[in-house]
Amino acid sequence: MGIVAVSRDCFPIELSRARLDRVVKACAKRKVEVIPCSVVIESEADTVKALVEMRAAGVNALTIYLGNFGPEAPYTIFAKEMGVPFMLCAAAEESAKDLINGRGDAFCGMLNASLNCALRNITPFIPAVPVGLPDAIVNHIVHFTRVARVVNGIRNLKVFAFGPRPQDFFACNAPIKPMYNLGIEVMENSELDLLQLYQGTAKRTKEIDAIAKDMAKELGKGNCFAGKLRELAQFELALLTFFEANLGSRQFGVMANKCWPAFESAFRFVPCFVNSRLSTRGIPVACEVDMYGAVSQYMAQCATLLPTTILDINNTVPADLPIKNLQGATRADLFMGFHCGNTPSCCLCSGCSMKYQLIMHRLMEPGREPDITAGTLEGRLRPGPITFFRVQGTADCRLQSYIAEGNILDADPRSFGGIGIFGIPNFARFYRQVLLEKHYPHHGAVAFDTAGEVLFDAAKLLGIADVAAPKPAGELYPNENPFA
Repeated sequence: MGIVAVSRDCFPIELSRARLDRVVKACAKRKVEVIPCSVVIESEADTVKALVEMRAAGVNALTIYLGNFGPEAPYTIFAKEMGVPFMLCAAAEESAKDLINGRGDAFCGMLNASLNCALRNITPFIPAVPVGLPDAIVNHIVHFTRVARVVNGIRNLKVFAFGPRPQDFFACNAPIKPMYNLGIEVMENSELDLLQLYQGTAKRTKEIDAIAKDMAKELGKGNCFAGKLRELAQFELALLTFFEANLGSRQFGVMANKCWPAFESAFRFVPCFVNSRLSTRGIPVACEVDMYGAVSQYMAQCATLLPTTILDINNTVPADLPIKNLQGATRADLFMGFHCGNTPSCCLCSGCSMKYQLIMHRLMEPGREPDITAGTLEGRLRPGPITFFRVQGTADCRLQSYIAEGNILDADPRSFGGIGIFGIPNFARFYRQVLLEKHYPHHGAVAFDTAGEVLFDAAKLLGIADVAAPKPAGELYPNENPFA
C-alpha cells in the first residue's frame, strides 16, 4: 500500500507534508504497513517522479491523500498511469485555532477529485466518510487494503476447469466473457485430460507416499478408508503439478473440477478430500465445474485470509430439530448448507472423518460396501460468523452478486456430509426475492468470518453493479408484492 500526498500550488505544500507525516506515524502506531511517497504531487512533473518511486517500491495499491485542496489533473494522471486499485481520502481541519494558513479545504477538493476521475474513466474507492483526522484515515487504509487484495487477486487470477459439467446442472453455466471483463484468465480442459494427468504421476512414488502420510496425519482417527489414501495422494499430486505448470502469466489460480458421475468409475474414488486440502492451501476447488463458485471462494478468501468452502443452499430445518440460539434469525430464515465433503478440516468441528458419498453410493454401488464412492471429508461445520457470497455471470453475460452475513449455528444437523445449520437474518425473503428472482444457482461460497463490507466494496470496484443483500422487514425488494 503506497500513500501519496497531493497539494495545490496555491496552498502551502508544508500543510500536506505535515498531514501525511501524521498519517504515516498513526499507521506505524497501529502496525499498518504503508509505503509513503517522498514526492508530494503538485504538478505533472511531480507525477512522473512519483510514478518512478512507487513503481520501484513495488506498490500495487494506492492511497491518494489530499492534504489540502489538491491538483486534480496531476494526481488523477498518476492514478491512471499506476493502474492499481486506489483510494481517495482527505484531511479534515484539525483546530479552530488555525483556520487561516492551516486550512486545507480538502473537503472541497474531494469533489473535484471525484469529478476528474470520472472524466478520465478511472474508478477510485471512496470511503463513506472520506475526509478525516489521521486515526480515521488509518481505518480507511486498513479496510482498503483488504478491498484491494480482492481486486488484485481477481486481476491476477486464472481459473482451471476440468469438465464438462454434470447433466442437468445448468446452474454451473459459466459464460466466459464476464470473467474476461473482470480480468480473469480461463483454461478449460476435459475429464480425459484429468485422467491422463493422474495416470502420468503414478511413478512418483516418494512424493505420493509423502502426501499420503500427510493426509493420514490430518485425518487422525477419522481415516475410515486408509486404503484410498495413495490414490487420493496421487490425484493431489497430479492437480498441483498441472497447476504449477500452467499458471502462465497469472500469479494465482483456482479450480472447478468435474467430480461425478463418470469420475468415480474412472478414478475409483471421489475427490472431495483432495479438494478440501487444496482449499486449505489457498487454491479453492469448486465442485461440478462451477467456475463462478471457485471465483467466489477466492474472493472470500482474499477478503478474510482464511480458507473458504462452497456449499449447496440445501435443505430446510425441521421444526422439531432443537436450536438454542438463532443468532438474530427466525426459524423461517434457517437452512442447511451442505456438500459431499469438500470443506477444509480446519473449518469443521473436531472429529471429522473421511467417509463415502452416500448419494453417489445409492446410485453407483447399491447394496455393496463403499469403494469407488469413498473420499469425502464429513463433519459439522464449525459454529461462528460467516459470510455467504457469490458472484455470477448470467446467461446474458451480465455480472451480479449477493452477500449475506450470518452464523453457522451451534446445533447438530443430524445428517451426513460436510454440513451446518445457517442462521442468516432476513434470509427467507432474500431467498425468494433475490436468489430465485435473479436465477442464482444452488452453490454459494462461505467465508468463515464477517466480510460483507469488504466484498461489497471490492465487487463495486470491480465493476459489478448489481450487488444484493438481505433487506430488513418493512423494506421491499423491487419486485416484492407490497400487499402480500
